[in-house]
Amino acid sequence: MSRKYFGTDGMRGQANSWPMTAEIALKLGAAAGQYFRTDGLNGHRVVIGKDTRRSCYMIEHALTAGLTSSGMNVFLLGPVPTPAVGLLTRSMRADLGIMISASHNPATDNGIKFFGPDGFKLSDSAEKEIEAILDAGADLVPPLEIGRARRVDDGRGRYVEYAKTTLPKGASLRGLKVVIDCANGAAYKAAPEVLWELGAEVIPVGVTPDGYNINREVGSTHPRAAAEAVVANGADLGICLDGDADRVLIIDEHGNTADGDQIMALMARRWAEAERLNDGTLVATVMSNLGLERHLDSLGLSLERTGVGDRYVVERMRERGLNLGGEQSGHIVMTDYGTTGDGLIAGLQFLMAMVDSGLPASSLTRQFEPVPQKLQNVRFSNGQAPMEALQVKEAIRDAEARLQGCGRLLIRKSGTEPLVRVMVECEDTGMLDEIVGGLVQEIEAAL
Repeated sequence: MSRKYFGTDGMRGQANSWPMTAEIALKLGAAAGQYFRTDGLNGHRVVIGKDTRRSCYMIEHALTAGLTSSGMNVFLLGPVPTPAVGLLTRSMRADLGIMISASHNPATDNGIKFFGPDGFKLSDSAEKEIEAILDAGADLVPPLEIGRARRVDDGRGRYVEYAKTTLPKGASLRGLKVVIDCANGAAYKAAPEVLWELGAEVIPVGVTPDGYNINREVGSTHPRAAAEAVVANGADLGICLDGDADRVLIIDEHGNTADGDQIMALMARRWAEAERLNDGTLVATVMSNLGLERHLDSLGLSLERTGVGDRYVVERMRERGLNLGGEQSGHIVMTDYGTTGDGLIAGLQFLMAMVDSGLPASSLTRQFEPVPQKLQNVRFSNGQAPMEALQVKEAIRDAEARLQGCGRLLIRKSGTEPLVRVMVECEDTGMLDEIVGGLVQEIEAAL
């Protein structure tokens, strides 16, 4: 049974279009409430966080109406990072956590992510059961069992205090000048507060959300603004978050950007040296560079790959009892500290590496030499299925044959946007460009 509403990271789409409508959100809230309120007792709790999109108000109110109609009590956190929802779901003993965000997508999109009572994202099977209730229609509770809703004023403050505790007691960032780009998103207040309270000189970027400018020319998908701020201000480091702050890119003092693979490589080495990397293994997705795998092997460490999506990284980590994983895109999952990717806490880990080593960011952001990699996206419309076209399938087979022994190919549909992602790695850059160009051309011809 395939999922109708949910993708690789919750439900996502253009705001006010199916499935991201107020009507669906209301029904989804009622369905989720029924799923988690199986004992029929009152007092069940839901925490809801959101980013800074204008459409979050609409979805927040609709979800709240649906949840309370099924007997759930709702606690509204306001704009907080996605990892804060995972944290507060557990600390507030809630049955369910919800984050309203489309992450790195533009302001016209929105999404809904669910967290279970343990603070981890729901499994595919749980989402399927909620979808079934949604389609069948949830059972509404009697009038005297309707839930309540109220605002929680200190949700951000709780996350700020927790983030600081992830560093060693007494640790200080005094003397470091840090650019923090919050993408005009969920961390626009929390991230600068954490860095300032730890003693850093903070240069904020992307901290003036207006409901429409989230991820617009700022954040981890557009690091140029932060890179320019680092160079212009003589900063030691730049930390680029995305709209819901669950992913990060690092910018060195020269304005060069390091992706999640380089950050994970640094953390894996440091944690292994400190004998805290469980089973000497890092979990990453099939998108991570072959150079990362070779680098870890040279250190006597292992890389275990999963499908694309930080939820699948986390599932593998939990299955094997591993504590470090993530994605090339910048999701860094540290289960010693949280239940999902946390861009700010990953940035703090990088800052501590600078403090401990006395080295500049540029000496830490190049842990390995990547194998040349090229990623190109092809957008398609609803109803189109370019991957099913015969000529596309033949082009993929030909490309895989050419790359045998000298590279690898990954081609897939995005789970969050109407895109086909073509990724090729090859030591021969000429062949790399030729293969990517040929595949993209065949996919576009099939549209």
